[in-house]
Amino acid sequence: METLEKYFSKKEEEKPLVKGEGEFQELIYKPSLAVNLSKAYFVGAGYDGEKHLAFIKLYEPEEGKIYFWYDDSFHKPYCFSKQSIQELQLNEALVNHDGFERFEEEEKYDALEDRRIKVTKIIAKDPLSIGGRPSGSIRDILRVWEADIKYTECYIYDKGLIPGMPYKVENGKLIPIEYDLDPQILNAIKNTLKDDVNNIDLLLNWAKLLECPVPKFLRAAVDIEVYSPIATRMPSASEAEYPVICASIAGIDGEKKVFLLRRDGIQEGNATLPDEVKIAYFDSERKLLLEFFKSIIKYPFIVTFNGDDFDLKYLYNRARKLGFSKETIPIELGRESASVIHGIHIDLYKFFFNRSIQIYAFNQRYRENTLDDVGKALLQHGKLEIQNPVSDLTYSELAAYCLTDSILTLNLTTFNDSLVMKIIMALSRIAVMPMEDVCRQGVSNWIRSMLYNEHRKRGYLIPRSDDILSLKGVTATEAIIKGKKYKGAIVVEPIQGIHFNVAVLDFASLYPSIIKVWNLGYETILCPHEECKVNKVPGTPHWVCTKKRALESLLIGSLRDLRVKWYKVKAKDKALNEETRSLYTVVQSALKVVLNASYGVFGAETFSLYCPPVAEATAAIGRYIITRTIEKAKELGVNVIYGDTDSIFLGNPTEEQLKELINWSKSTLKMELEVDKWYRYVALSSRKKNYLGVYRDGTVDIKGLTGKKRHIPEFLKRAFYEMIQILSKVKTKEEFNEAKEKIKKIVRDCYFNLKNHKYSLEDLAFRIVISKPPKGYIKTTPQHVKAAQLLESRGIEVKPGDLISFVKVVGDFGVKPTNLASIEEVDTRKYIEYIESTFEQVLDALGTNLSELIGHTKLEAFFEG
Repeated sequence: METLEKYFSKKEEEKPLVKGEGEFQELIYKPSLAVNLSKAYFVGAGYDGEKHLAFIKLYEPEEGKIYFWYDDSFHKPYCFSKQSIQELQLNEALVNHDGFERFEEEEKYDALEDRRIKVTKIIAKDPLSIGGRPSGSIRDILRVWEADIKYTECYIYDKGLIPGMPYKVENGKLIPIEYDLDPQILNAIKNTLKDDVNNIDLLLNWAKLLECPVPKFLRAAVDIEVYSPIATRMPSASEAEYPVICASIAGIDGEKKVFLLRRDGIQEGNATLPDEVKIAYFDSERKLLLEFFKSIIKYPFIVTFNGDDFDLKYLYNRARKLGFSKETIPIELGRESASVIHGIHIDLYKFFFNRSIQIYAFNQRYRENTLDDVGKALLQHGKLEIQNPVSDLTYSELAAYCLTDSILTLNLTTFNDSLVMKIIMALSRIAVMPMEDVCRQGVSNWIRSMLYNEHRKRGYLIPRSDDILSLKGVTATEAIIKGKKYKGAIVVEPIQGIHFNVAVLDFASLYPSIIKVWNLGYETILCPHEECKVNKVPGTPHWVCTKKRALESLLIGSLRDLRVKWYKVKAKDKALNEETRSLYTVVQSALKVVLNASYGVFGAETFSLYCPPVAEATAAIGRYIITRTIEKAKELGVNVIYGDTDSIFLGNPTEEQLKELINWSKSTLKMELEVDKWYRYVALSSRKKNYLGVYRDGTVDIKGLTGKKRHIPEFLKRAFYEMIQILSKVKTKEEFNEAKEKIKKIVRDCYFNLKNHKYSLEDLAFRIVISKPPKGYIKTTPQHVKAAQLLESRGIEVKPGDLISFVKVVGDFGVKPTNLASIEEVDTRKYIEYIESTFEQVLDALGTNLSELIGHTKLEAFFEG
């Protein structure tokens, strides 16, 4: 392997940078303490192990600076036991534990038993004494409650703090700044939500959080490029064995700077960069990192795309390897994250990777979670295309490539009036969770945090998962899908073929509506009250409490009402100014993310408040509602061509029929039905959850079709989207004959090119990133891993992060790396199967099939003819 000596001298490699040395001293961060601040936003939280104090980070937008405020109430970590203080004092392992401090008696409400109980608060000296160590924590000694809550979250709940909201500091005292709704908006919301008068205070409190303006964040995006001896290999961020050859920073203040490492044999090149870009060259990698770190600490918010797992992690480990002391690196590594010690790190990779964000906030506009794909989908431009490996680029090419990534990352936070930053801030307020945690954690943790906070506010004892399951862990319906615990949503058999003028009616937030209307929650399902047992859930033996309101029903229901009745409507109100509509669009998107994921969260075994009958009841009521609605539609003379979970497809309905169905749903089912989509036509396959719809403007909507999916060869992707383009132009039944002829040609071309070896290996290649070493796959060996094993057998090293390109070949092994295969080895029959699965679903809906198009009864005969 190529030696790395030419990239740094021995002197540079060995000499440590001690705390306070020369120009490195300015990298040693000393937090600015909040003593007097007129207005700053709560953006982050942490725990100082040396001071044994919780702290919060306050962003002062006028200065563009983060201040630290430390707890002044002597708050300590704790958990609860149902044993008395006298009983616990006899537990020697507990009272002699190094971290144990004292006991206190408290009264809590036990929602599972519907009664108030006495509990003992076990107070500890530090968070790890409660839990978090591999072993030996207090929660390992005895059965306790609320011991698995992250301490910073515990602190936020107890202090009634709301991340994302404004605060002031007066002589060291933290004081919330109350946000008052505009009187006009206040009255309008009250009037809109007058049907829910019992919860108006909660609704208005949500509205205050969501209407409160979001500050402008002084931020910069950073990116690094690392030398790699193998072009397809992603260097390991943990090992950080190769030099950082380029780093870039792009600030919202217009700053654009590139840091380049001089190397032997690299040409200047002639790639062009904007005039405002500053380029700095360094003979020493250590000096490069020093100057780059100086640029980073100027910005309170640092944005990356995969900085947790790569950029910041690599920078930290590389700096340590080059002799930087921990104090001179403005980065702090966690187990699965990386932070900037002076501010906030927003990792957009994790934010966009969140399926709820992808589906509900951005309507699946991006398919792959790469900077290139997300950039192209949301900004209409992606990464800079390069012809050579990063390590071989000229200086100017490398600078342009690296800086483009930083600019692209920054622009993902600035487009649509900083939409992404505003969504993160809104979610932070809803979830009662700091911004960094919102980006890194999934929607189940957002909802968990929101519910935990409400438990604390109301004096509830947060139940243990095993308590919920032992009391209410039974399900009564039989799952249709293997591996599921109960029967899921209903999917109506599609009427195969082409249907024109199709209206899709959707229940506005069906599952959140069910949770609200039917009062579902772990405390209300199968409640202990005998008189409630008559309040049955349709299709199940379960009953729901009629005496009290479940927290899940209360919180999810109030958010649902606010979104459906206020924000969703106002986001489309053209009478409002652009700024207000933009805010409402952000809020309704954030609410949609939380609400649409809520049922999936409550039905997930990994959710801390998982209660199987709640999930089962929600699905059962959903089936009941869809079934009743279909029956009513048929009664009105409407042709129901398909139904799926929370929507029904109606063929050529009249306005009067739609209006009557919508009114019936509201009055009878207490559910709001609305027209969600109008298709010019829909092509329904015989398979459920597989269809192609074309909107009236010609936009194509594809659901569940193979050609849309990842990891299929390029030749098939091209052919599939060519077919989609043809179908998007069809406006009448007569035009389908012409469309079929064009599609027939596409399919036949695929077959002929395959049969005659006209496709290159690159056209036929599957490309998948390997996530662990090939030897790490034991139970199963996926095909890309088999290809990786072949590479290793040829002496080519394969590491996690490598992109494995392979083709299907004849023979027992079935695959070969693209660079080791020949076109003659390609297993044509395997590729036929891919052609079949790609096209047959759409053709099925069009009333034809591949055999008919090709003109052979069996497809194999095509190759024998």
